[in-house]
Amino acid sequence: MISDTFALAISSGLSLFLCLKAFIDYRAALRSINYLPGFRALISSFGMLGLFFKEPKRGLWGGRRRFWLRKHLDFEEAGVDIISHIAFLPSVSTYLLLADAAAIKEVTGHRARFPKPTYKTLRIFGGNVLASEGEEWKRHRKVVGPAFCEHNNRLVWNETVKIVNDLFANVWGSQSEVYVDNVVQSVTLPMALYVISIAGFGKRALWQADGNLPPGHKLSFQDALHILGTDLWIKAATPTLLMNWAPTTRIANVKLAFDEVKQYMLEMIQERRNAEKREERYDLFSSLLDANDLNEDGNGNVTLTNDELLGNIFIFMLAGHETTAHTLAFTFGLLALHPDYQETVYQQIKSIVPDNRPPMYEEMNSLTECMAVLYETLRLFPPTATIPKIAAEDTYLVTTDRAGNRVVVPVPCGTALHLNVIALHHNPRYWDNPSAFKPERFRGDWPRDAFIPFSTGSRSCIGRRFSETESIAILTMILSRYKIELRNDPRFADETYEERWQRVLRVKDGLTPA
Repeated sequence: MISDTFALAISSGLSLFLCLKAFIDYRAALRSINYLPGFRALISSFGMLGLFFKEPKRGLWGGRRRFWLRKHLDFEEAGVDIISHIAFLPSVSTYLLLADAAAIKEVTGHRARFPKPTYKTLRIFGGNVLASEGEEWKRHRKVVGPAFCEHNNRLVWNETVKIVNDLFANVWGSQSEVYVDNVVQSVTLPMALYVISIAGFGKRALWQADGNLPPGHKLSFQDALHILGTDLWIKAATPTLLMNWAPTTRIANVKLAFDEVKQYMLEMIQERRNAEKREERYDLFSSLLDANDLNEDGNGNVTLTNDELLGNIFIFMLAGHETTAHTLAFTFGLLALHPDYQETVYQQIKSIVPDNRPPMYEEMNSLTECMAVLYETLRLFPPTATIPKIAAEDTYLVTTDRAGNRVVVPVPCGTALHLNVIALHHNPRYWDNPSAFKPERFRGDWPRDAFIPFSTGSRSCIGRRFSETESIAILTMILSRYKIELRNDPRFADETYEERWQRVLRVKDGLTPA
């Protein structure tokens, strides 16, 4: 009895001590940022715990979906476009969230003061341009940069046109109407996969594959890429020992896909380096090999190792596959909800590309209505909710409150900052009626510093032009031939516009690096 009482007293005392320490740390955190307003939660919206609490619950956890649900509301309630998020578990942590275009430009323009964290979980095959910083990033960037050239953009356009034509001829055939239950799974995801396969790796894929596998392989190259692109989080979150043990079929499939993709890429490296005559090719993989060989130091040492080459090309595949597919799906959904804009796009396409001929790469910049619709989709549904940075030194940022008063925000060394892309894209300071779908806002002058779906500054997405080229080619081809409409369903006959928007354009969490 005495021992039980003693244990209870120890437990109560420890709990009291931890609560007192958390309160002291919380007050210190508030003082360090000069009591900047924001939202508080028991569990952070970021970090591993945040992955398990996606839906927000007031006072308990922020949740990853908070940013999609709240958009700019947290900033409006705080009265300022830089706010704080303080969480208590696993320990008291402070985050600054930014929806001020000038402050974001300050952060992205000073890499030394505000480096980005390195995504160690994305070193799936090896180091890469995304999961690196400082001198390592410069080394990767020197080799990777030249791969994204005008020759590659033209290749992307031409191959995308071929892939869509193959869809028309061998899948949809002569159908005047095509019903698609899941546009991502049936159309945009495989289409993006086929584009990255040929323009990224030089491997052409057809909608109607012959089913023959190369010797020594258990999966086709495209199937292996698709599995990794879909279930990358399993590879990133599962320890190597557990992956090798493979207790479930899904984990075993991911391990098999990982091994297959690595084998395919190593074979391509070997094949192209051993070729007696180097072909002039402009897919990203070939361009990377060429650029890496050109940076040889004279002693046979190239800038990037084989693992780093694999790491970079895999990141291109992931970013170019998943993000483009989902952006296009949202674009189709928005156009189905807004037939007037769809007609505007169609009329411009027909004025530039008459007689049902394939569009040419040289015509891309004239397809301004397609680009406006794509940009408005990226504004409303950016590939990532927030972009993380870290303060490398004690510094400060400046913003203004709703009354126009200058607000200086202290940023202690080590503070985690998040550029809140969704809030910035819904900030009424920069966008009129920000929740509305208005592609015309991208005609003429528009606030470029308040539009960061591809990030901004020196660490902005290196594949932006690749993605835009592919997306405009797909939109042009499909909209010139088909009208996008929602299927009539009596279950939703009485839906309001807002209810239909929420149903058609429902957002789900996924792994998309920025």
